[in-house]
Amino acid sequence: MNAIRHRIRRFLDGADIRRFRFWVQLAAFVLLTYGGYLAIDFGSSLPTFSCVFNQEGRAGVCYLFPLQHHTQISWDTVFGWRGVILVTGLVTFVAWLIFLNKAWCGYVCPLGTIQDWLTRLRQALGIRYTAFSETTLRRIRPVKFVLLALLIALPLFIVNPIVGATLPDDASVPFCKICPARMVMPLFTGDVSQLSVDFSTVTAMAFTAVGMAITGLFFVGAFMRPRFFCLFCPMSALHYLFKPIGLLRLRKTGDKCTRCGNCYRVCDMQIKAIADDVERRHIMTDDCMMCLKCVAACPERDALQARFMGIPIYRSTEEGFERRFARATRQEHEDQR
Repeated sequence: MNAIRHRIRRFLDGADIRRFRFWVQLAAFVLLTYGGYLAIDFGSSLPTFSCVFNQEGRAGVCYLFPLQHHTQISWDTVFGWRGVILVTGLVTFVAWLIFLNKAWCGYVCPLGTIQDWLTRLRQALGIRYTAFSETTLRRIRPVKFVLLALLIALPLFIVNPIVGATLPDDASVPFCKICPARMVMPLFTGDVSQLSVDFSTVTAMAFTAVGMAITGLFFVGAFMRPRFFCLFCPMSALHYLFKPIGLLRLRKTGDKCTRCGNCYRVCDMQIKAIADDVERRHIMTDDCMMCLKCVAACPERDALQARFMGIPIYRSTEEGFERRFARATRQEHEDQR
């Protein structure tokens, strides 16, 4: 029994996480983008961008849409059926999130997968990526939390005016109107209707025009820098608020860290703390998407671990690092032939 357990442990520790992640992302993308054609429905509180505007293909709905919709609730109905719907949606969202934590970003999110495909395209073309300075990253990080606050607050103000006038109904789901998923995801089912500016009202025109501009920035930014949009994503901010109850955790043992910097160099989100912080055990930050590339790049045994319910499921080891390095070297030689 111990021999079998040892073999399983050795196999997991030496696994090629990049290849595993590629296939999981592909499967999740196909399921969430086309699962609706097979009548698959995971509900309306998914912690990932399964866009409601992908009318026929979606297999569920991103929670940010019903969150904005259900917060259009007056104070006198908070404790009525509208309030129950709001709480039920939040509980369902948390129930989904608790299992994968922020790995929803790194392994499941369709928008994240598209960004990774753009990164692969850039690499294939031999174009270097753009890296942000630490100062720039510090200034950017609060943006996702500001957007989260706004997408909740704006719908509230529609029926609870605090400045003497309600907002127009066209602002009822403000983030969805400017989210690149609204325009990008329907394209994969042949729907180009979202690629337009709505001139029906001034508000609709403003939101859809901004949405088109942000979509253009999404493609350019994601091509030039890995996971560009994730730096601003309010869904990532919402994940982070509930990360303490997630069953999947990223753990660091600081006294085993030699600060070689491997983890930082492979991190698409440029999280410096993963290399420098030797005090915290739970090292996941608001930008982390739990891709686990840092664990794969670490040569020190158990310095970094991915744990599920406290059980290590993927950990750094010298042997695993050497196997992955040898595999990558062989692949590089084959690509050069």
